[in-house]
Amino acid sequence: MAERTVVVTNETGLHARPAASLVQFVKNYPGEVTIIKEDKEANAKSIFNVMSLGIAKGTEIKLIVEGDDEEKFADELVEFVENLAE
Repeated sequence: MAERTVVVTNETGLHARPAASLVQFVKNYPGEVTIIKEDKEANAKSIFNVMSLGIAKGTEIKLIVEGDDEEKFADELVEFVENLAE
């Protein structure tokens, strides 16, 4: 299991298009990816689950990656979230 913490810097947070982009990126990974915001967690491969977290700009989230090459994918995922555009 690889665990990373990242602050969402996208102006709109993880809503609509940014959330959809994140889900599409994560769906390419064969393992499990979970997003944790405070005491809530969501399957990162589900747009509805991701949006239900209500992640706004400036929110710190935890990313949990489980599967093959989890450390590498966790690093790629952090970079993706940090550079997420609207």
